[in-house]
Amino acid sequence: MAAVPASAPAAAEAAELVPTLSSLEPVYGAGAQLDESRLRFARLGDRFHAVYGARPALFARSPGRVNLIGEHIDYEGYSVLPMAIRQDMIVAIRRANGAQEIDVKNHKWGHYFMCGYKGVYEYCRSKGIDLGKPVALDVVVDGTVPQGSGLSSSAAFVCSATIAIMGILDKNFPKKEVAQFTCLSERHIGTQSGGMDQAISIMAKPGFAELIDFNPIHATDVQLPSGGTFVIAHCLAESKKAETAATNYNNRVVECRLAAIVLAIKLGMDRKKAISSVTTLSDVEGLCVSFAGREGSSDPAVAVKKLLHEDPYTAGEIEKITGEGLTSVFQGSQTSLDVIKAAKHYKLFQRATHVYSEARRVYAFRDTVSSKLSEEGKLKKLGDLMNESHYSCSVLYECSCPELEELVKVCRDNGALGARLTGAGWGGCAVALVKEPIVPQFILKLKEMYYKSRIDRGVIKQGDVGLYVFASKPSGGAAILRL
Repeated sequence: MAAVPASAPAAAEAAELVPTLSSLEPVYGAGAQLDESRLRFARLGDRFHAVYGARPALFARSPGRVNLIGEHIDYEGYSVLPMAIRQDMIVAIRRANGAQEIDVKNHKWGHYFMCGYKGVYEYCRSKGIDLGKPVALDVVVDGTVPQGSGLSSSAAFVCSATIAIMGILDKNFPKKEVAQFTCLSERHIGTQSGGMDQAISIMAKPGFAELIDFNPIHATDVQLPSGGTFVIAHCLAESKKAETAATNYNNRVVECRLAAIVLAIKLGMDRKKAISSVTTLSDVEGLCVSFAGREGSSDPAVAVKKLLHEDPYTAGEIEKITGEGLTSVFQGSQTSLDVIKAAKHYKLFQRATHVYSEARRVYAFRDTVSSKLSEEGKLKKLGDLMNESHYSCSVLYECSCPELEELVKVCRDNGALGARLTGAGWGGCAVALVKEPIVPQFILKLKEMYYKSRIDRGVIKQGDVGLYVFASKPSGGAAILRL
């Protein structure tokens, strides 16, 4: 029988939605990982029944991610190249009956669930969808993404909460739109997330890394070369992104905007227009490239080198260039005003140089994967790019820490082709590219040369080391599970 012509568009439309599945195989594959996942879901269902006296109506899961390259550039409008990992957050949920007592033992993590709840209602309201009064919910959450690791446990939580609520409300939306509004809803926590974490958690495909573009959000599959594996290792210094936002993460967002505004003015843009229209370094890339062209280059970093000085800028110096007070420039953004209040100076040259060079490395990484180099040659080039990225993150963006520096060195000394911090930094994880045959030996070396001293000091337990160092192939993205 001939296919019905309408089925192809219908299938394509369904593929764009967050998938609703009736089994775990499409998410976790086969073998030991599937058996382990079945046991985990069964235990979560039993826990839910023990707490609420009923089974959950559905589960929702969303994975963590490791960013292979492209650090701190998503919020500047540039593409990034992450992959989803097997570690994930699972939400068991059903509509509740009657009045509720809310037991949130860790109130900070409860806020992430509320971000997802709020995000769904805000999105539906913007689309003219009337959801009526907010519904009462019974919820139990289980997660295997290490907290404060740079592997996006917070985004995995917000995304899994969001799609769980979508499932309970019998609503589904295109993955691109879900990625967009979960990014916006997580900002209620107080960090100016750029969108990468939510995009990969929602849109990932098994077996592929993804080149994530923004404005509009788009994911392109990237097939990584065979023969190499990514090993993820936690330095055991927790990255407290929300708590240190004013001096770390949000501080860099402010510095990048100031660098962009100063560059725009120095390249001839009217002061008031620069302040009102320039928000990211990508906004002034065209001006910088035009300037670089006169110097015989196409690299926007040439403009940074020529027009910004390496010494930190004072607030007064920037205000003299812009003709306006910094509190006026950032009026209406409390997170930015918190940064201004805490900042002593602004390293515009360093931050802009990192962003422009890192953006170019992302495309070099993608081009290397699809090049005619041998598999060996591809792996070496990718490792070199990762090492360059780490140097830039550490020296120019200053988002590393002593523990990450030690861990990255141990990785390189024991056979990694490349190693770099991943995630926001200031703690969390490193990612290392390792030839597949030596992965078991490599992990043993990390345990011996990095983790053993931490075990001896009681930082972690011997039996928990596997939670902090592991190899991962690219995982699939978010799903609603009606088991």
